[in-house]
Order: sequence, then C-alpha cells, then structure tokens
Amino acid sequence: MRDRISSTTRRRFLACVTSLTILLLAAAPLYAAPPKVLLVVAHPDDEYTFAATVYRIAKELGGSVDEVVITDGAGGFHYSSLAEPIYGIQLTQQEVARKALPEIRRKETLAAGRVLGIGRHYFLEQKDVGFTLDPNEGPRQLWDTDRILSFLTKLLVKEKYGFVLTLLPTSDTHGHHQAATWLALKAVARLPTEARPAVLGGDPGLAAKPPSPFSGNSALPITAVWPGAPVFTFDRNTPFGFNHELNYQIVVNWMIAEHKSQGLFQLSANKHDVERYWLFEASGPGALTSARNLFEALGPH
Repeated sequence: MRDRISSTTRRRFLACVTSLTILLLAAAPLYAAPPKVLLVVAHPDDEYTFAATVYRIAKELGGSVDEVVITDGAGGFHYSSLAEPIYGIQLTQQEVARKALPEIRRKETLAAGRVLGIGRHYFLEQKDVGFTLDPNEGPRQLWDTDRILSFLTKLLVKEKYGFVLTLLPTSDTHGHHQAATWLALKAVARLPTEARPAVLGGDPGLAAKPPSPFSGNSALPITAVWPGAPVFTFDRNTPFGFNHELNYQIVVNWMIAEHKSQGLFQLSANKHDVERYWLFEASGPGALTSARNLFEALGPH
C-alpha cells in the first residue's frame, strides 16, 4: 500500500512539475536575454530620440545601454540665455560658450543618462560649429574620422552589443546626425557578418501622423534599410504604475529638463508621442528576428 501511494504521489508530483514548466515557458518573454544596446549620436541631448525605449530597456527589462557622443556640443549656445543665471556664465556669447559649453553639456548628458539608465558614456569631443544639412561637413572637415571609426569598431568588438541605435539619417535632418549614423554603420560593416548587431535608426513622431517613407539616404548608400522590415514603434504614452496613470512622457520630460543649457530644446516636452525605428540592411543576419523580439518585449506590461 505504501509503495502504491508513493508511486501515485510521484506521478502527481511529476505531472504538476510538467504543467508548471509549460506555463512558465508560455509566460516567458520572447526576448529572454537582457538587451545590450549602444547609442551612437552626434550631440549631447540626441538621446531624446530613443529616451523612452532606453528607459524601458535599462530600467525595466534589466538590459544595459551605453552611449557614444561624437561632438562636444559647443555649437548649441544660441538659446542658452535661460541657463546663464544657473551656470553664472554668459553662454550666449560665442567665445565664452565655445570654452565653457562642452563641459556643461557633458555634465548635462551624464545627468540625463542617470534618468534613463545609461551605464557608460564615451565622449569623443569632436568639433561642433553649428547647424548644417551637409553630412560630409563633420567627417571631411571637422572630425578625426579615422579615430572615430577605430573607436567604434573596437567598442563593438569588445562589448558585443546586440543592438545599435542611431538617428534616422533623413536628408533634411542635421548633417551631423546623418554623419553619426553613417559612421556607426561603417563601423558595424567592419565586423564579420555573423557578429553584427541589429542597427536601427530612430525618429520621434506623432502617432496620428504616419511617418514619411524612408528606404535610405541616397547620399549615404550604407544607410539602406532592411527590405520588407516593418517600422518598429514604441509609444511614449504607454500607461503603467498605479491605476495605469503614469506614462513614459514623464521620463522623457525629466531627461529634457537635465539639458538646461539648451533652452529651445525644453519646448520638446510632450512634443512627440512615438519613437519609430527603421532597421538598416547592414545589420547582422538575425537582426530582423532580434528586432521583432525586442519590440515585443518592449510592449505594454
């Protein structure tokens, strides 16, 4: 009798374990490994484009996010009058700003990074002389392009990021943004195909307004997008928290507020409600699946 009860109990126990295992596997997120992400941007504050996505990855999914900032941001002084009494410096005077602004913007970027959960920042301190639409100005006239490419390549090899986020290089955006994305893709293209991360170009927008078609920047052929890939989206208005009364716009606005030297940038609070991403063709062979799984994991919780 004891053996019969023991055998029955054992079978029931194994059945329960099997059922529990099936339930756990069914409930497991599609993106099981914590995402490891590198941001490659031209200026301090460019992380705005992916702010909500970065927060979700770093603070809620247990992932890690690092950032490379190519320029020193010294060209962003025209609307700094509100920051002058905060920093006690006449930041709207070009000669003063060129000397003082790079360190100020560096500190602001670190503060914004703490809000979003960015782990490490790499500041390459290349020249920023102001706005341009020319994607060649930085790489050909202002920056040490060989050094940038070498740094990015070594970092990618060392850290083995699963994703690289850049800004979508449309021809009507800042030429330095276009150039930063071009450099990120050039560095990725130096890796063996199977070792390449998924590289996505981000662009903030409005959910009510469909994005303009983008297949690549004709002036920068390496920016061609993955054929047939969807435009991935993260909604900044996704609710969470008690009674689902909070959303990611709050986090984005905290990040914006840290960049106090950028007065006009403060008007970006609540300006965009979605972050959209295009997958570049230069990505690794499994990039489309990786991107799909990541954005599935980023969904409502």
